[in-house]
Amino acid sequence: MKLTKIAVAVTLSVSGASAFACASCGCSLNTDIGTQGMGMTPGWSLDLRYDTLNQNKLRYGTKGISPSQAANTTNGATGAPAEVEGYTQNNYITASLDYNDGENWGLTTVVPFMMRNHMTYGANSDDGTGGFPTGENGYSSKGSGIGDIKLIGRYFGFSEQKDWGLQFGMKLPTGSNSQSAVANSGGRVAVDPGLQRGSGSTDLIGGIYKFGFVNDSENWGYFAQAQYQAAVIVTSVPNSLVGLSSGPSDAPTISTGGSYRPGNSLNINLGVNYQGLEKWVPTLQLNVINKRADSGTAADTWATGGTLAYLTPGALYRLTDQTQVYANVQLPVYQNVNGIQLVPSYIASMGIRVHF
Repeated sequence: MKLTKIAVAVTLSVSGASAFACASCGCSLNTDIGTQGMGMTPGWSLDLRYDTLNQNKLRYGTKGISPSQAANTTNGATGAPAEVEGYTQNNYITASLDYNDGENWGLTTVVPFMMRNHMTYGANSDDGTGGFPTGENGYSSKGSGIGDIKLIGRYFGFSEQKDWGLQFGMKLPTGSNSQSAVANSGGRVAVDPGLQRGSGSTDLIGGIYKFGFVNDSENWGYFAQAQYQAAVIVTSVPNSLVGLSSGPSDAPTISTGGSYRPGNSLNINLGVNYQGLEKWVPTLQLNVINKRADSGTAADTWATGGTLAYLTPGALYRLTDQTQVYANVQLPVYQNVNGIQLVPSYIASMGIRVHF
């Protein structure tokens, strides 16, 4: 039976929004087994995935820009010189625990562990100094910990084939949003809200997905998904950094107080896979994410959000009937960011999934 075949082999498929922001506008890579045919196999599944990417290329809109050019660009929201970021190295370990009844519904709990190193030169002062290349107005930060957890349910009892369904869930504010760093000038500064492990917001998630075979083929499968995420409960950014200082008495100390709301995001994912091999399942996907700019008094309203598209080749290897390993590489084919942002050259991912 074709749908039985897809339930076993499509588990590599990548679709939907991930549990973390893993590029300028987020990352669409996801191993949500419930949207790829695994809803037909009742019981529990555990997915462990490792992702790595280095955001080290500056982009202004759709074009690359050098640090010196960025230093001489004006922030469109404030009229001040634009910030020049150096890099943001991201590594993530994501655990996804899934249960479904095999008939109508399923639930996935996604828990990310985030490791992030960031460096910014800061922005130039009015006299044109202090930012790139000296970095006097910048800082470096390093942190790790649990990020924001997602709970995503799905209902797939609309058709006998159970080949499409709806998603509904939320993102919880479980990740820390009060990380600070030592400024190059000596004071204690707040890490940008968009670089914290948590957004401080509770978000609602809704989506729809479909999978099947191309023209009733025995070997070529397809999958598609759209998912939308919006912050509905927003709390103020903590003021815990006020008064902290590890440098000279005249060194600047920046409060994190203020409001922050992450921009809403839409993920659209399309893909095909070939199931004619005994152990291997190669896949090819197009992952697109559109994210609105962040808002609030503590937000960077000029240099957040945009539209990114990735072409993602990947492969799954079936170790046993219950265990698969997989790997994917996301390659950017379109990057249009708001303001000036760091983007990666690629995103690499590998993982293992066990059904029990």
